[in-house]
Amino acid sequence: MSAGSGSAGGSLGSDDAAGSGTGGGSARLMSADPPGGGRAMAVWGIGVAVYFVAITYRTSLGVAGLDAAERFHINASALSTFSILQLLVYAGMQIPVGLLVDRLGPKKVLTLGVVLYTVGQFGFALSSSYAMALGSRALLGCGDAMTFITVLRLGSRWFPARRGPMIAQVAALVGMAGNLISTLILARFLHSFGWTPTFAASAVGGIVVLIVLLLFLKDHPEGCEPPPSSAGHTGAGFVRRQIADAWREPGTRLGMWVHFTTQFPAMVFLLLWGLPFLVEAQGLPRGTAGELLTLVVLSNMVVGLVFGQIIARHHAARTPLALGTVGATALMWGLVLAWPADHAPMGLLIVLCTVLGACGPASMIGFDFARPANPPERQGTASGIVNMGGFTASMTTLLAIGVLLDATGDNYRIAFASIFVLEALGVAQILRLRRRAARRERERLVVSRVEAVHVPA
Repeated sequence: MSAGSGSAGGSLGSDDAAGSGTGGGSARLMSADPPGGGRAMAVWGIGVAVYFVAITYRTSLGVAGLDAAERFHINASALSTFSILQLLVYAGMQIPVGLLVDRLGPKKVLTLGVVLYTVGQFGFALSSSYAMALGSRALLGCGDAMTFITVLRLGSRWFPARRGPMIAQVAALVGMAGNLISTLILARFLHSFGWTPTFAASAVGGIVVLIVLLLFLKDHPEGCEPPPSSAGHTGAGFVRRQIADAWREPGTRLGMWVHFTTQFPAMVFLLLWGLPFLVEAQGLPRGTAGELLTLVVLSNMVVGLVFGQIIARHHAARTPLALGTVGATALMWGLVLAWPADHAPMGLLIVLCTVLGACGPASMIGFDFARPANPPERQGTASGIVNMGGFTASMTTLLAIGVLLDATGDNYRIAFASIFVLEALGVAQILRLRRRAARRERERLVVSRVEAVHVPA
């Protein structure tokens, strides 16, 4: 998710972000504010379509977990390794991808991403062994890692800065619709046609978006070229400085911990363990479980629009929305897992899935903390650091649940209790960093306004 993912405002500007960062004000003033409009929507829509397909591939295992366990004759820990490896590759690629986007531009990075995740999906379709399937998911994760941050960078080059929060949430919303393809269509095809035809047919989507991308996508509109890189913007020294400067900003670190704390409960549920939990622990038919997974996605799409509007108008709402989502998620998981009967009532499961839908939009808030903390030439790198947060938490929880299920004889109550540990860690870091990040953001806003006043006409 968002993926990320899931995934959102990584490199999109906001009113608070205008000219922020050391050297950021002058860099922004070197090129005109992007015009937006119909052409921007069309070009940006191609990038979003690439991300949509990536989400479909990323979450396809979520409806095929039980089938994969049977096909490859593996236990819960080995099954979780599929998603853990995929997310490990994804998280590890975030900073390199951010640097690549800052250096090469969106089109080249998206093209490479599509090729990799399409080959990975075809390989997964043809896999007859556990090792081959693992390799295919790793390749898919590598391609998936190149989509989200790049789409955000594309949006920042085509839309005015004030549209940033809403454009970011819409990108995440459309990407999340890829989950609907997994839960509604892939699940049915898998049941009707089997493993290889289903996954091979889905891989055709990657070929289609690759052709459209190569023919029509442009990095930026005419007259809005980014400032040229200086001679010093190359080599290992520059890369180290880029990463260090982004990490030094409290807003970047706060954004990473917000993403870490909010994203993973829904990611883990949709990516792998939701269907087994609902079927094996709650005794629901697979069709009903699939409908609840769909509810998570639909809730995500609705909440994303609401959060985008709120944050665009009231930046002070960022922290309350993030912490409120964490609190609501912890409360609902606590009620479901502590329910005295063997199975929680359907009404409670519906509320749980509705609340989980807010996790994706809340994780997007992390990018809204990192954006005003970094100048334009460092946005991709900062976004990569933020995006690592949620996927690191998801990877950790996927592993913990798999290990605990095997160790406890499939006790889902104990296994899913691991969610609370990571939420507590993340909340502690958010509370530690929030005042420092707010103070730094105010300082940068003052500097950017002074630079704008004194720039020559």
